[in-house]
Amino acid sequence: MMEQLPYCPPIFQELQRQIEAAVLAQRLCPFQSTLVHYSSLHRILLVGEGDFSFSSALATAFGCAENIVATSLDTRETVLGFYKSAANSIWNLLSRGACVLHGVDATRMDQLVILSGTMFDRVVFNFPHSGFWGKEDKDEVIKKHRDLVSKFFQSARMLLSCTGEIHITHKEGLQYRKWNLVGEAMNCGLFLKECVIFRIADYPGYTNKRGSGVCIDESFPLGECKTYKFMLTPAAFIEKELLLVSKGPY
Repeated sequence: MMEQLPYCPPIFQELQRQIEAAVLAQRLCPFQSTLVHYSSLHRILLVGEGDFSFSSALATAFGCAENIVATSLDTRETVLGFYKSAANSIWNLLSRGACVLHGVDATRMDQLVILSGTMFDRVVFNFPHSGFWGKEDKDEVIKKHRDLVSKFFQSARMLLSCTGEIHITHKEGLQYRKWNLVGEAMNCGLFLKECVIFRIADYPGYTNKRGSGVCIDESFPLGECKTYKFMLTPAAFIEKELLLVSKGPY
């Protein structure tokens, strides 16, 4: 009769994966580099990239970018057609070992086979926006933005390591505070770790883009912005791990 292996709780399986990933990252990039909140030893998933200048800024700072997965909602052809600097940014990422994916829906990332079983230390979504549906202070427009954020949280949490963080950089102001990022996060089993001032100058080479319309390749006024950092509650992490285990081996 085959000997049955002792049961290993999901949280310890995840800790073992993190140790193995850290050893691999140390081997690939032996010298740790950091840029603000991000490290070359973090497994980083970037969501909703426009011209890929933010992920490219991280890659340049790290030197080695094998820890980065950078994604866009648009297809590769659309990205290259809309953003004049995108080709250089993508080349910089690929030449440093990053994975670049196109056509990735931020609300369904966890369903991608290529990301299956990968747990990230940082999942980053800068200036999420559901599209231009009218004035930003209209209730129906705010609801669309909140729906996007909520579905993003639900998907991103499934790809988060036990000590991982979801980062959303967001404009401040009354209409933007109505998005209620903290409340939407709490509804998805996340809690706010901290909220810090975002300074675009901290990321050399990064330029924010409008993302739509005739001025798609132009920057929009930032004003005061903050980066919100969310983590899974212990109960939500265990629930997530049990769900992943029920779906089969990693």
